[in-house]
Order: sequence, then C-alpha cells, then structure tokens
Amino acid sequence: MEQVQFEELKKKFQSSTVDQMIDIYISTEGLTQEQYMELLRVFPREHITKLEAALQ
Repeated sequence: MEQVQFEELKKKFQSSTVDQMIDIYISTEGLTQEQYMELLRVFPREHITKLEAALQ
C-alpha cells in the first residue's frame, strides 16, 4: 500500500475500537510486512490475544 494511503489507514486504525481495529487488520489487503508491524505497534497490548484468535 502506498505510504499516503497507509498513513490515512493508520489514523483510522488508531481512532477505532478494538473490534474495528481487528477488522481493519485482518481485512485490509496490500499491506507490507512493515505496515502490518506498524499497526501492531499501536494495537492495545492487553487485547493482543483477541487479535490472535481472529487471525486463526
């Protein structure tokens, strides 16, 4: 995903609820590995198991 598009997505991601964050994380196509990592850095750590379950 182009950097400008990703920055917009990241802003939306950061202002979302945990459930919305998970939906964005698992449904967005075209992200690079680094972009996925950037989203993980702002994901609330206390809910990481919920994200892991959604990825299964």
